[in-house]
Amino acid sequence: MNELFFAQLQQATEVARHHMLNAPIFAACQRGDIDLPSYQAFLTQAYHHVKHTVPLLMACGSRLKERDEWMQAPLAEYIEEEQGHHLWILDDLKVCGADIRAVQQNAGIGRVCAPIELMVAYLYYQIDRHNPLALFGMVWVLEGTSVGVGGAMADLIQQHLQLPDEAMSYLRSHSSLDQQHIKLFAGLMDKITDKRDQQVIIDSANMVFALYGQMLAQIRPIQEGV
Repeated sequence: MNELFFAQLQQATEVARHHMLNAPIFAACQRGDIDLPSYQAFLTQAYHHVKHTVPLLMACGSRLKERDEWMQAPLAEYIEEEQGHHLWILDDLKVCGADIRAVQQNAGIGRVCAPIELMVAYLYYQIDRHNPLALFGMVWVLEGTSVGVGGAMADLIQQHLQLPDEAMSYLRSHSSLDQQHIKLFAGLMDKITDKRDQQVIIDSANMVFALYGQMLAQIRPIQEGV
């Protein structure tokens, strides 16, 4: 019996996932070396990609081939659930004392970093010019990472920085929500049987793991002197 695609996706992206999780910021959190500017920097970059989640989902739905129209319903559910999540991040940033206007205006300390800008551009390009199912590579990276390490990182950050719950809404909500999403995502992936579509999703996930890992690698606590 052939292995279902979700299991293949996990296996084919494990090296890239492991490399991303080797970003120094994870070890810093484990040691308690995280600082507020680092958390603000992470939230800033999260805002700059999360605000594109719904537009990317909509673009994906609009580009589906006729044989893939069965995906419209799950995509519509994703769109409904993801609406406004970028606003949660702005709320977290505000509680943390960040300049949310700079973040919204993509200016100064609130600017998007190159890896996230490239990640978003890559996804729009793949959807528009190649294969819209590439979007699911991003979904696997972000939701799989949230389930795998998001909750634990949220606990460490909140404990060390002594932040209120109101500053943790993005990490907390995605850690819990994505546990439900990942089951739905696995079922959706297992319905994709075309080998070309499967490879597109694998390639996209590996690219997003690499670019997201580059973003995380740029976030280093001030006390490290980097």
